[in-house]
Amino acid sequence: MTSLTLVDTDPAELAADAVVIGVYATESGDTKLPIAPGAESIAAAFSDRPGGGLAETLRVLGATGALGEVTKLAAFGAVAAPLVVAVGLGAPVGGDAGRAPATESLRRAAGAAARALAGSASVAIVLPLSDPDKPGDDALSAGVRAVAEGALLGSYRFLGYKTKPSATRRDPVRKVLVHVPDAGAKVAKVALKRSGVLGGVVARTRDWINAAPNELRPPQFAEQAAAAAAEASLEVSVLDEKALAKQGFGGILAVGLGSAAAPRLVRIAYEPAGATRRIALVGKGITFDTGGVSIKPSAGMWEMKSDMSGAAAVVATMLAVAQLKPKVAVVAYAPMAENMVSGSAYRPGDVVRMYNGAQVEVLNTDAEGRMILGDAIARACEDEPDYLFEVSTLTGGQVIALGKRIAGVMGTPELCERVRDAGERSGEPAWPMPLPEDVRKGMDSEVADISQVNAGMDRAGHMLQGGVFLSEFVTEGVQWAHIDIAGPSYHSGEPFGYWSKGGTGVPVRTLVELIEEIAAE
Repeated sequence: MTSLTLVDTDPAELAADAVVIGVYATESGDTKLPIAPGAESIAAAFSDRPGGGLAETLRVLGATGALGEVTKLAAFGAVAAPLVVAVGLGAPVGGDAGRAPATESLRRAAGAAARALAGSASVAIVLPLSDPDKPGDDALSAGVRAVAEGALLGSYRFLGYKTKPSATRRDPVRKVLVHVPDAGAKVAKVALKRSGVLGGVVARTRDWINAAPNELRPPQFAEQAAAAAAEASLEVSVLDEKALAKQGFGGILAVGLGSAAAPRLVRIAYEPAGATRRIALVGKGITFDTGGVSIKPSAGMWEMKSDMSGAAAVVATMLAVAQLKPKVAVVAYAPMAENMVSGSAYRPGDVVRMYNGAQVEVLNTDAEGRMILGDAIARACEDEPDYLFEVSTLTGGQVIALGKRIAGVMGTPELCERVRDAGERSGEPAWPMPLPEDVRKGMDSEVADISQVNAGMDRAGHMLQGGVFLSEFVTEGVQWAHIDIAGPSYHSGEPFGYWSKGGTGVPVRTLVELIEEIAAE
C-alpha cells in the first residue's frame, strides 16, 4: 500500500519523482491561470524561463483548472523534482484564489494526481490545506486528511487475476509526501495517521467487492472477515447454517436455500472499558445475486458480485475502529448468503418466519436483501444499542431517485440528518428520504404479518419500500438509519477523482466519522 509522510521542505527543493501543485479555474475569457497558495517558490523558479512563467506555460499546455484535471510539465532543472504536475482545484471558494479549496475538492484533486502518477516511487503534494488568515488546527487537520485520503484512495489498484503483465498497468505510487507548514505539528501527525487507517480499510473493502464471486462465497467471505477481525484483536463469532437454524434466523436461511454455499452470520464486537454508549452496525452480504426464482436480466448481472458491499463496509469499519480506539462500544453484524436459482431455492408465495418471530410473505425473491437484514437488525437490537446504522445495496430505486453517487438514508429523522452531515464531511453524500405510512399499508398481507414488498406499487417508491420493511425489525427506542448504497457502492464508469472502476468503499468513511462523533459526545 502507498505510504504517507509529512514534509515541510521548500517545495522547490523537494526530492521526489514529481511535485503536485494546484491551479484554480477562472471565468470564461480570463487568460490568467491562478496558481494555488503553497507553490510560490515553484512559480518563482519558472519566472525567468522563455515563453513566460509557470502559469503561462501551463495555459499553453491546455490547463484550465477544472477539478481533477492533470497537466504535466518537465522541470528541466528549475526545481529539484524532474516533473511538475498541476492539478485542477475548480473555481476558488468565493472567487478568492488566495483561499483553500473545499475539502472534497482537495480530496478529488489529490486522488486524480496520484492515479495519473502511478508507477512513481515518490510524489510530493503541495496543495493549500487551510486559509492563510484562518490556519486553525481544525482547518489544517481537515486539509491534511483530505489530501492524504484522496492520494491513498486514488492510488488504489485491484491486483485481480491477470497472469500476464500489461504495459499500461502501472503500480501505485509507493510514497506520498504531504506538504504542511510544520511536519512536526501534532495535529498534522494525528490527521495523517487517521488517513492511513482509513485508506487501508477502504482498500480492504474495495478488494472484497472486486473479488470474483466464485472466490468469495458466504463461507469464504465469513472466514476472511473473521480472520481480519481476529487479527485486529476484535471479538468475533460466526454462525453456520446449523447454528442459524437452531437460533431461528429464518430470513437468512431462506435466501441461502438455493445455493450450495451455505449462509453465515458474522458478529464482530469492540467493547472498550468505560464505554457508556453502544452502536450497532449491520451490513448486507449477498455475495452474488441472481435474483433467485425472480431472476434478473443477464445484462450487467456480473456486477451483482458487489451486492455484499454493505457487509464489506461494516467489517472494514470495525477494522478501523480497532485501530482508532474510540470510547464507544461498536458491534457489527454481517449476514452473508448467495441468492441462487435451484430446486431448493425459496419461492414467491413462501411464508418465512424471521428471527424476531414475524411471518413474512415472499412476493419477490429478488428482494432478498431485506430478508437477511431483517434477521440481523432484530439480533443487533438485542444488544440494546443507542444507535443502529444499517448499510446495504438494497434497491435499484435508490439509483433511480438519487443517482450513482448519492446514497439514500431513511430511519430516525435526527439520525438521518447526522448521516447526511457526516457524509458531506467525508465526501460520501447521502440524502434523507421519507418512510410514508401509505407504503407500509400496501405491505399488509392476507396470509402473514407483512408482505416483503408493496405489490400494489410494483417498483414505484421501491427504495422507500425497503426502508419501511426494515423498520419493522428495529426495536422501539433505538435510533436507526438505513443507508441504501446501491448506486455509490460500485463505480462502473471511467475513474475520476479518487474513485477507480469497481468497488468504492462507500460508506466506510462516513461510518467512522459518525462513530468518532458519537464517542466524543
